[in-house]
Amino acid sequence: MDTMTRFGRAVVDWAAGGPTAAQAAVAARELAAVTEVRTVVLVEGVSDRAAVEALAVRRGRDLAAEGTAVVPLGGATSIGRFLALVGPQGLGIPVAGLCDAAEEGYFMRALDRAGIGSPRTRAEMAALGFHVCVADLEDELIRSLGTDAVREVVDELGEGRSFRIFQKQPAQRERAVEGQLRRFMGTHSGRKEHYAGSLVGALAADRVPEPLDRLLAHV
Repeated sequence: MDTMTRFGRAVVDWAAGGPTAAQAAVAARELAAVTEVRTVVLVEGVSDRAAVEALAVRRGRDLAAEGTAVVPLGGATSIGRFLALVGPQGLGIPVAGLCDAAEEGYFMRALDRAGIGSPRTRAEMAALGFHVCVADLEDELIRSLGTDAVREVVDELGEGRSFRIFQKQPAQRERAVEGQLRRFMGTHSGRKEHYAGSLVGALAADRVPEPLDRLLAHV
C-alpha cells in the first residue's frame, strides 16, 4: 500500500470518529509530515476515486508519487468534517474536490465554514478547485461516451446478458437507456467503482467530462 493510500485511510478513520479516531489522527499527521502530502482531493465515493485515478494513469501521471491523495468521503454530507481535518484549520493541506449536482450546496457551505472561500456559483467553486458533475459522474461518463459505447463496455465486462435482463424489469422498461445504465451500475456493491475505471479507459482523449478533466488539471 502506497503512503498516499495509507494517509487517505487514516483520514477516513479519523473523520469517522469512534475508538480508533485518535490513533488515526496521529497516523494522518505523521504521514502528512513525512510524505509531503501536496494536495488532498475529496470525492464523494470510491467510484469517483477510481475515475480520477484511472484518468491520471491514462495521462501518464502517478498521483501518489506527486503527493496527491484522493480520499472518498463516504457521502457528501461529510465534506465539512474532512475539510476541517485536512484544510487550513486542520493539517493545512491544499484541497480540491468533485461532487454531484445535488450536493453542490453542501460543498459551498462547507468551503465557507472551513475558511477556504465563499463560493456562490459553480465557477467560483471551480476557481477553488472543486468541480460539479451533472447529475453525477456516471451520468457525465455515459453522456461523454454515448450509450452504444457504454454498452460495449458492459459487454466487455461480461455483463451484457445481465443488463438485458435488467432492462426487462417492470421498473426499468419506461426508462431511457441512459437511466437504465446508471441504475444498473449501482445495483451491486463495488459495481460503480469497477465501471468507473473501465468507462474512463474507453473515453476518447477529447471526450473526458469537463469536471473530471478540470479537476485533474488543477492538482
